[in-house]
Amino acid sequence: MAQNTNLKNIFSDEKATFVVVDEASETQKIDNFLLKILKNVPKSHIYKILRSGEVRVNKKRVDTTYRLKIDDQVRIPPIAIETERTPQIIEPKQQQIAWLDTNVIFEDDALLAINKPSGYAVHGGSGLNFGVIELIRHARPKAKFLELVHRIDRETSGILLIAKKRSALVSMHDMMRHNRIEKKYTMMVEGEWTEPKKTVELMLKKTFTQGGERRVNVTDDEDHDDNQMSKTIFYLKKSLGPYSLLEAKLITGRTHQLRVQLAHLGFPILGDDKYGDFSLNKALQKKGLKRMFLHAFSMKLKHPLTDEPLELKAPLPRELDAFLSQQAK
Repeated sequence: MAQNTNLKNIFSDEKATFVVVDEASETQKIDNFLLKILKNVPKSHIYKILRSGEVRVNKKRVDTTYRLKIDDQVRIPPIAIETERTPQIIEPKQQQIAWLDTNVIFEDDALLAINKPSGYAVHGGSGLNFGVIELIRHARPKAKFLELVHRIDRETSGILLIAKKRSALVSMHDMMRHNRIEKKYTMMVEGEWTEPKKTVELMLKKTFTQGGERRVNVTDDEDHDDNQMSKTIFYLKKSLGPYSLLEAKLITGRTHQLRVQLAHLGFPILGDDKYGDFSLNKALQKKGLKRMFLHAFSMKLKHPLTDEPLELKAPLPRELDAFLSQQAK
């Protein structure tokens, strides 16, 4: 059985394990619940024991659509887990989590907002042992529930929301689906942008390289189910000779949206190692810009549980502010 599952109670008899559901798993679908706590069990086997009725909730059979309630008693049949395949747990170093406390923007019982530095993925994987959410869980081992509300790219800095209650997570996901969270970014791009305000709408298509790395391209194919329309409003904040400082208000939140839109328009973000001007990026590194100039600086939303208005701000990181000051001279 997986550890740190945020479950209220676990007990066993000779034939099965019984789990009593707490707030952290309330409203979660039974299949997702099992996938979370049975990390080394193949997904096909989990659905097999669900279909066969070996999994019971309050002594009754349930299908995959059942959503858990507080104090539900879930019966999980004996399952042989291949423990030798369990990956080694690597503890993060202290300096990797030291920035957390000084980068908290807002926190209460339901919500945590942090100013994520560039260079940190939100999730572990892709060669990384841990991301921001794993670091936060490690730093706060007594927290019952910590889940990402949304994602921002590893190279991007700025506001990142973490739910501390499932009810808050569900509420904020609903707000995102209905475009009720206002997100603003600042970026510096190559080229002389002249329009004070410009609305950009482009259809985006996700692809993968031979190495499995995700890429996003602009496409004219509006009929493909996987393609998505992206929309952003850009504002010119300052002209800096060969560069321009822009502000962007997201209307949609597609993968790599700002990076792909701006590159397609001929204004790649400085330091972008996927869609940018690679020779320029190399030259800029010698001038002190060693990261992508993209920062999520503002977010407005209603509190997920109280409906009180929240306005979150993340100041421009020192390395970006220093580069901006250098160009403005």
